[in-house]
Amino acid sequence: MPFANFKVPAGSLDEKQKELIVTRVTDLYAELYGDGARASTMVLVEEVPDGGWGIGGGVLTLARLQGRDPES
Repeated sequence: MPFANFKVPAGSLDEKQKELIVTRVTDLYAELYGDGARASTMVLVEEVPDGGWGIGGGVLTLARLQGRDPES
């Protein structure tokens, strides 16, 4: 079963954008593995709480990712 897990900042995507991720990733797996893989493809869009992750030793917030944080 193909599986994809996307971790995104909470509140950064609306329902339509999440649906687009699911649809396009499912289409990609079907293209790669054949249309039979479509029914068993699982795509998880997981929202991480604001400030609940980091990169390069710094905590990321939605404001920082959107360039609204002066410390970014």
